[in-house]
Amino acid sequence: MAQDDYQAVDVLLVGAGIMSATLAVLLKELDPGIKLEIAELRESGAIESSNPWNNAGTGHAGLCELNYTPQAADGSIDIKKAVLINTQFEVSKQFWSYLSGKPGFGSPRDFINAVPHLSFVRGKDIPFLKTRFEAITKHHAFAHMEYSEDRATLAEWMPLMMPGRPADEAVAATRAANGTDVNFGALTNQLLQYLATQADTRVSYFQKVTDLKRTDEGWKVSIKNTQSGASREVSARFVFLGAGGGALPLLQLSGIPEGKGFGGFPVSGQWLRCDNPEVVKHHQAKVYSQAEVGAPPMSVPHLDTRVVDGKKSLLFGPYAGFTTKFLKHGSFLDLPLSVRPSNLGPMLAVARDNMDLTRYLIKEVMQSQEQRLDALRKFYPELDPADWRLEVAGQRVQIIKKDAKKGGILQFGTELVAAEDGSIAALLGASPGASVTVSIMLNLIERCFAEQARSAEWSAKLKEIFPAREKELEVDAELYHRVSQESDARLGIATAKPAEASAATAG
Repeated sequence: MAQDDYQAVDVLLVGAGIMSATLAVLLKELDPGIKLEIAELRESGAIESSNPWNNAGTGHAGLCELNYTPQAADGSIDIKKAVLINTQFEVSKQFWSYLSGKPGFGSPRDFINAVPHLSFVRGKDIPFLKTRFEAITKHHAFAHMEYSEDRATLAEWMPLMMPGRPADEAVAATRAANGTDVNFGALTNQLLQYLATQADTRVSYFQKVTDLKRTDEGWKVSIKNTQSGASREVSARFVFLGAGGGALPLLQLSGIPEGKGFGGFPVSGQWLRCDNPEVVKHHQAKVYSQAEVGAPPMSVPHLDTRVVDGKKSLLFGPYAGFTTKFLKHGSFLDLPLSVRPSNLGPMLAVARDNMDLTRYLIKEVMQSQEQRLDALRKFYPELDPADWRLEVAGQRVQIIKKDAKKGGILQFGTELVAAEDGSIAALLGASPGASVTVSIMLNLIERCFAEQARSAEWSAKLKEIFPAREKELEVDAELYHRVSQESDARLGIATAKPAEASAATAG
């Protein structure tokens, strides 16, 4: 279509990552008549946080991430967050399985693979893991989980990780056979390709948003082509700022009062990567352990099977670092230019109250390659340094927000910030973002398209796509298992039940 055909759209989405691609496809399924455009700064979709080498690719489902199940002072384990994230991931799977039957979407095997999720601890952390296992397996979403302290069983589960350990070292693990590895870059591109088959949609690249102005009908958005230098204006009834770390500056540009007081704390990441097939073939799992004291939750160490473009690799990390960039391909001025009178107080309060995190990041930045390998040896004692190389991961811009008691807090996770009239929304934050994208975007639709979402047409379509939402999945075991198994079968990731699995429970 000619450029002029897109001077006015119903929906403009900024950023061609997993969030915008998901929202765009959802909206077109709900109303095929919606006219929309995705405007992306880079030369293609999924280049920043959605790129498979810029994130861990874990289908976060609360199966192995120990920071999702904190232990209280009385020793009890709180499983609420793990249950929520698990049910949210099931909602994501329902959407992907629905699309897998649509012409033009492609094969789910190109983006999702069955990879067991394990939690692995040593020594003093074993009682915590056992208590967690006992608490979490009471819920139907985790009833299939296995626990073992038996070294022979652990060697079956983690054949790369057990050789070379001292005979007297106490170790334990839990295993969930139904875990997944997700290539969010491939998924994003399949969503964008599917969009390209729909009428009244466009994805534009090399597009930099330079201004956002409110109008009676919605928003007037100024966009500059970074290749040609040409500028244009787009009128949109609704704008979504889904630009990853770039969403905060755009939210500030909009001037909506709901965006005031938010700041960003950028944390960079690095991985050790192994492509040696002789090593890779001995590890078919995502194995998570405990984070160091003071470490941010997304720095929980893990040794992962990754499947990208049909090829298996191993990743270990992440090693955190600090940079003032909000995007991997961003500017060192991103952080200083984001400081406003409304967020200076919260940012200073966070700096004051998070000295443990500051010390941790400084220590991470100063690490040598040998120190990084020492961290990996706790997982893989017999490693050969020649098999591992350092890779730079994507940026994670953690949320800083106002707090009545402390002045400001550092918030891990994601937050949807929307104008009161629902005409614009931004997604801030990081992990477990991509895995729970669908739930986040459904929340956005219910907030920003509230009237349509309540209509008979949209309600019926939502029920067709999503047979069960989070609350139903949380409380109805029979419904949970039926819907989950249907999704797994369509996605090609059905796994054996624990009783049928090769590794028996021990402990």
